[in-house]
Amino acid sequence: MITTPSRSSSAQRRAEAAPATPYVDLTREEWSALRAKTPLPLTAEEVERLRGLGDVIDLDEVRDIYLPLSRLLNLYVAATASLRGALNTFLGDAAGGGKSSQRGTPFVIGVAGSVAVGKSTVARLLQALLARWPEHPRVERVTTDGFLLPMKELKERGLMSRKGFPESYDRRALTRFVADIKAGKDEVTAPVYSHLIYDIVPGQRLTVRRPDILIVEGLNVLQPALPGQDGRTRVALADYFDFSVYVDARAEDIESWYLNRFRKLRDTAFQDPSSYFRKYTQVSEEEALDYARTAWRTINKPNLLENVAPTRGRATLVVRKGPDHKVQRLSLRKL
Repeated sequence: MITTPSRSSSAQRRAEAAPATPYVDLTREEWSALRAKTPLPLTAEEVERLRGLGDVIDLDEVRDIYLPLSRLLNLYVAATASLRGALNTFLGDAAGGGKSSQRGTPFVIGVAGSVAVGKSTVARLLQALLARWPEHPRVERVTTDGFLLPMKELKERGLMSRKGFPESYDRRALTRFVADIKAGKDEVTAPVYSHLIYDIVPGQRLTVRRPDILIVEGLNVLQPALPGQDGRTRVALADYFDFSVYVDARAEDIESWYLNRFRKLRDTAFQDPSSYFRKYTQVSEEEALDYARTAWRTINKPNLLENVAPTRGRATLVVRKGPDHKVQRLSLRKL
């Protein structure tokens, strides 16, 4: 007797035949269902303030994508606290608070992705959502822009056309900053970057005081460590992350978003007399866009393809956007 394979067994065989992957792939609908009954704590007005220029995020996107993510991160934070308690029990100091006892340290989240992909909006949304959970009300966000080398130094090193590439950052200072946060130091400071003047602000420092959660957002936060001059591997920034998100999209779509954002900035922030980019308001729109296209083709796209995109596989969660800026699929790393 010949039997027809059931649909479920066929699906099982297809799954078994698929290439092995460290990720669980989910559609938008599958991911959205994982928010369970988590209430949405943000209003449409708050989302409007949080989203970046050119980003089309709305309450539906927050409800479907970022609310489930905030729930998952809350579970991760709780699990980390439980693991810390287990370690203290093992060390024999859970009750006595001796030298070996592990005091709670901030949960660190990395958010990576290309220029203009919307990673800043993601980081701001996560900050706002996670701060509404009563278990961790103190949520801080730091961008790696503050660790770019000052413009004077970039010019001296011939790196102005490589701004945003890994070598344009003070990577040692950035790693040390996050290491100090993760070590539980009471107060850690970082330089301040201004997009208006396109440079580090002299004399200004950002101070972070023992947050429950720290979000570190930047192009290259998932970069692996480079070997030192002695050939030994160093500690990478991502080694201090408890969770990481990579915001992904096709390069063609990101270019379109980049040019659209440039147009809007030309009509707004670039109009400021103090703006480094004010010169692009003094020429025709087409001339200004020619500059933006050249910057994308010679700086941002090569950086994306050579340095940023290759780190995607190091993320805990990959969030994939479609041409309309809406998230279509997500890949969550298995444990």
